Amino acid sequence: MNPVLAFGLSFIGSVLGLRCAVHAKASSAPLGWLIAASVALGGAAIWVMHFTAMLGFGIDGAVIRYDVPLTLLSAVIAIVVVLIGLTVVTGGGNEWVTLPMGGAITGLGVAAMHYLGMWAMRTQAVIEYEPALMALSLVIAVVAATAALWFMLHVRGLLMTAGAALVMGIAVCGMHYTAMAAMRVHHGEPMTVVDGVTPVQLLLPLIATVSLVVTGLVIVVGLAEVGDSRSEFTPVRPSAGGMYSTDPATLSDSGKHWPRQPD
Repeated sequence: MNPVLAFGLSFIGSVLGLRCAVHAKASSAPLGWLIAASVALGGAAIWVMHFTAMLGFGIDGAVIRYDVPLTLLSAVIAIVVVLIGLTVVTGGGNEWVTLPMGGAITGLGVAAMHYLGMWAMRTQAVIEYEPALMALSLVIAVVAATAALWFMLHVRGLLMTAGAALVMGIAVCGMHYTAMAAMRVHHGEPMTVVDGVTPVQLLLPLIATVSLVVTGLVIVVGLAEVGDSRSEFTPVRPSAGGMYSTDPATLSDSGKHWPRQPD
């Protein structure tokens, strides 16, 4: 059940992130939209997906606790690296240069978030990683981040957004579970005292925070979408001499100034 829920959250976060990116490109002051896109993608689509998947993780005969400051730091890293990547690719310049650069920064940052989140896990067991699979998870993270940034630059319509979000959700989950497959667990000293909070103790704050953030993003994006749909209508009003439009985009190159007066 956890993988399905994790993918669903990643999909929702990706949809919101993509729509925020669309509005950022159309805005004269895109920073607010870029921050919203970073929270949606880095926070909901990536970090929340990671922790939701971790709620289903257990080690036989061992207690699992989480270091709260490190866990929260991993969330901040996920959001910040996505913001850096978006800033790089939307700041102008040759896309063939900025896209791989932004993808590398974001992908390696997301991988850092994952492994920091794993380091925040406290247990009596000894955890090691297989180098080959760990390296593969880094490659997947960079490729997934580059694809996500490309989608944010080029995806426009709602149907394309949904398709891109599906691809992004699969990529994010693929990176997470590849990194988890690289984990090797060995039983340690069972009498070791483990500090931290249980996954269940983090669950309620996580649900409350995610609900507030996602609801807020849905409202903001929804209002922007409604505003865009209204602006598509061109006001036209009849006059005695004919029709004229108040929308400069509908005027012909007649050399006349807006608003166009009846001939």
